[in-house]
Amino acid sequence: MQLVLNELLDKLALPFVSSSAFSQARRHLAASAFIELNQEAVVKVCYQAGDYATYKGFRLLAIDGSKIHLPDEADIRAEFGTTKAQIGFNQQIIAEQALGQASVLYDLLNRVALDSSLAENDAYEVELAVDHLIHTQANDLILFDRNYPSYYWLAVLSHLNRHFVGRCSQASFKPVRNMFAGHGPDSQIVTLRCPSNQRQRLRNLGLPETITVRLVRLILDTGEIEILITSLLDEALFPTAEFKPLYQLRWGVETFYDVIKNRLLLENFTGRCVEAVKQDFYSTIFISGLESLLTQEANIYLQDKSVPNKHIQQVNRAVSFNAIKNHVIELFLSETDETLILDKLTRLFLLKPSYIREGRVVPRPVSSSLKRLHFQRRRRKVCF
Repeated sequence: MQLVLNELLDKLALPFVSSSAFSQARRHLAASAFIELNQEAVVKVCYQAGDYATYKGFRLLAIDGSKIHLPDEADIRAEFGTTKAQIGFNQQIIAEQALGQASVLYDLLNRVALDSSLAENDAYEVELAVDHLIHTQANDLILFDRNYPSYYWLAVLSHLNRHFVGRCSQASFKPVRNMFAGHGPDSQIVTLRCPSNQRQRLRNLGLPETITVRLVRLILDTGEIEILITSLLDEALFPTAEFKPLYQLRWGVETFYDVIKNRLLLENFTGRCVEAVKQDFYSTIFISGLESLLTQEANIYLQDKSVPNKHIQQVNRAVSFNAIKNHVIELFLSETDETLILDKLTRLFLLKPSYIREGRVVPRPVSSSLKRLHFQRRRRKVCF
């Protein structure tokens, strides 16, 4: 902390202070400042010109959650809750660890988080997702994984006239179970009815008691069956064959969590109080969106340039985040023409591009949450 603080204050030509003084001063900064900054400087900028990337006219959004390991302090435990983890030799000791639940509404094609939240560990993901919907609009298509499809969630989407495509578990609805069993065609339009034990609640909320949806059965390359539920009923406009590549785009939100956790080291928090944790979380969301905006021109150039090649090129995020870190003060506070700074950044972004390898499958390593946390905090070599 002290080393980074020295670099920052030197660039700002301000007197040096201790990391302790900085930690005390940041307690007076509300984390909501970074939420507003993301809305004003990233989300509005992304969509204001109307030339953002879409899928058949839709903004392609994904909603997903992820557990976030937090500093194990008493006030953080009280705010976010804990989970039990096995530690020690042979992991025989069971201890509690502070944990939070992150949720994000993410634009898959423009790589921008429209809304995010860091909530209690036991928060219901569907309720967090419902809160995100205030940031959606009529031309959105929302993708979600199998943790979400409940009648309540689908009723909310239907009531708001939001289109969706989601993956179903085998335990979700009876027509879904029948399709998993191989019954009927690969595309079926069905009517779902509200469970009797939820009927009064939905009536109080003004939500529909029946919903017409389409179920699409996919056969994965592994031979597994996957059932998607969608509001896109028109089979002429949205053929069954298009749903597999469409739903695969949801992987972009998983990549987003990988970036903020592993590239930006979110879980290696810079403070050990509740407000510091929220500051780190929401500022990381902002930084990721800022990088997406600043690298947009470079990514378009690389994609056009590499069309004849076997693999499409894209900006290397190790390069882009480092370049932004080294020039962000100049970009935000300097009187230098911002066009010159942006041109310089774009030249840096074009160095050492990475490649998009379509169809590449990398198995997820099997590891405990404690080992992953230990790696992030003590073994990972920080190159940023």
